[in-house]
Formats: sequence, structure tokens, C-alpha cells
Amino acid sequence: MGNKTLENIITPVVESMGYEAVRISLNGQVRQTLQVMIDVNNGSREITVDDCAKVSRALSKVLDEKDPLPNQYTLEVSSPGIDRPLTKPQHFARFKGYHAKLETTEIVDGRKRIKGQILDVDASNHVHMLMDNKEYVVDFANIAKAKLVFDDALLNDASADLPDDTQF
Repeated sequence: MGNKTLENIITPVVESMGYEAVRISLNGQVRQTLQVMIDVNNGSREITVDDCAKVSRALSKVLDEKDPLPNQYTLEVSSPGIDRPLTKPQHFARFKGYHAKLETTEIVDGRKRIKGQILDVDASNHVHMLMDNKEYVVDFANIAKAKLVFDDALLNDASADLPDDTQF
């Protein structure tokens, strides 16, 4: 069972409910875990536990009907979190100005790992990153994995979205 088949089953359900499937992954050998990260389509608010529960119930019904996995598995639906994965070119555009780290499948200017500021994503889906005062241009198709870096700027912006009475 490939992830593409799971994506073809899960993504339409998630999108029909007004969410985005950020990442879908199947982990484990004996006892598998199907992880589905969701976000609000336009990123206008944070994902809540109720959002995750609602999507989990809907996915459970569809997965029970289609039965795409031969073995037992655990379904986990969660938010992408503050240091979220960047799995689509739109994610890089949305988080322009923030810091991210990415790994490439092919070497780009002598590197396979780049950690720096997201400058832009162009019309050809090239991600422009600034690291050590040098701009790296990476074709999105060459990105093996990427995520936001948890830093003060990200934390400050996330804190600004919290209600005034939130205490840590």
C-alpha cells in the first residue's frame, strides 16, 4: 500500500471538511501508525483538539469502508505544530521571512542541508533561501524534507495568536 493510495483516500475527506492535509505518513512495521497532520485551509486560526477529533471520526469511517491497510493500525490526527513541516510550495510562500531547514535529494551549491531564512518561492516552484549571506535556490521537487525552525520570531508570532489570558 503506497502513500499515494492513502493520500487519494484521505486528502478529499480532509479537504471536504475545510482543512488541508499537511502530511500523511504511515510508520512502523508490526503495529503501524497512520499519522495525518491537518491545518485550516487558509491558516486563519489554530487547529483545535475538536478539529482533530472531527477529522479523525470522518477518516475512521472512510478508512473502515475502503480498508486500504492489511494490518492493524492506529490513526493519529494532529496539528502540524509550531515548527511545522513544509510539504508544499504554498507553505514556503506562507512562511516567507521565517527560518526553515531543509534537506535535498540532490546537492545544491555543494550542500544537501540548508538552514536559513525563506526569501521567496517563484512561479517555477523554486524555493529561495538565505543562509550565511548566500542565496540558495532549490527546486521544490528536490526537497526531501523541510520544516520551520523553532526560533524567537516564530514563537513571538505564535504567542501573538493566543488569548491575552494564556499563561505559561
